[in-house]
Amino acid sequence: MNNADMAQKSIDQREHAYIPQQHPALFDGVLSRRVLAFLFDAIMIVGVMVALSIVIAVLGVVTFGLGFFLYAILFPLAALGYAAATLGGYKAATPGMRLMGLEMRLWYGAKPYALLAVMHSLLFWFAGTLLTPFIILVGLFTRRSQLLHDLVLGTVVVDREALWELENKQSY
Repeated sequence: MNNADMAQKSIDQREHAYIPQQHPALFDGVLSRRVLAFLFDAIMIVGVMVALSIVIAVLGVVTFGLGFFLYAILFPLAALGYAAATLGGYKAATPGMRLMGLEMRLWYGAKPYALLAVMHSLLFWFAGTLLTPFIILVGLFTRRSQLLHDLVLGTVVVDREALWELENKQSY
């Protein structure tokens, strides 16, 4: 058996870590709290943008105007950096998600990594631009309250306290 067959076998043997019928507390109220977390994170990103804009202004003066071109990438730099550092960090949640008691996991239970967090944000913004109501409506009809970009990337947002209780119960 070659490495590709072994890798495919290990992927096929993975089970979905979060089954709504067995652990409904993981998904209780997740959608409404995600909306509030998004609003909080949007305010935080604006704060990061203000701080970066001051740095760019100083850099623009020091570089005789060349630094001002960084304003063109200010929003992507702030938003994607924010997502990579927070959602892709060891807590697996943005500050807004932590405030609302949420955490993101991959479908098989692992925490997300920085590149996945960036992809999650990019897909959210692109899908939100093209399919604004649809990405939210999908969450009303999925068993795990997943939005469209969650389904595509294989991520799940769960209640942090219920997840903690589940993980500690299984460790005994």
